[in-house]
Amino acid sequence: MQTGGRQGPEIWLRGPVDDGPHTGTPQAPGRPSSIPAGPRRFSWVATHGGAGVTTLTSVYGGQDCGRDWPGPEDPPSVLLVARTHAAGLASVSRALEIFRRGAAPAGLDLDAVVLVADAPGRLPRQLAAHVKAVESVIDVYRVPWVPAWRIGDLTGEPPRETETLARLTGAARHSR
Repeated sequence: MQTGGRQGPEIWLRGPVDDGPHTGTPQAPGRPSSIPAGPRRFSWVATHGGAGVTTLTSVYGGQDCGRDWPGPEDPPSVLLVARTHAAGLASVSRALEIFRRGAAPAGLDLDAVVLVADAPGRLPRQLAAHVKAVESVIDVYRVPWVPAWRIGDLTGEPPRETETLARLTGAARHSR
């Protein structure tokens, strides 16, 4: 698919595409820049206390905003974080409504929701239905229960199930 002189999977990109510095010499359409873009930085915003923002920031990088909106010095790209229990899913729905109404601070870009497992195992049917409703309006990344994180051990690689989140945040390891 070619649009505006560019080739490629534009459908998978969110936000502006950085072609790198322009030297005045035109590049062939579809040809990638010779200077790779760095990983995109995110502000992690907890939709409720105990959502796991500090742990996620430690593992995946980015700015830990706690329960506050990102400030002027923070990355404007927001990842909303909630646990997968009923109160967590309700809080993320309220936060999504704030963005839908345009009531979030100007300049913020909501990129995705990150749902952190509140317990090991499968979600009960009612909670799974709530997750499906959230997934119908925005990209959702799921983080499984990680026993090591519970005791504060953040030294291992991110869980395999979070590979797409690791790629999004630039935390993907190349040693796999």
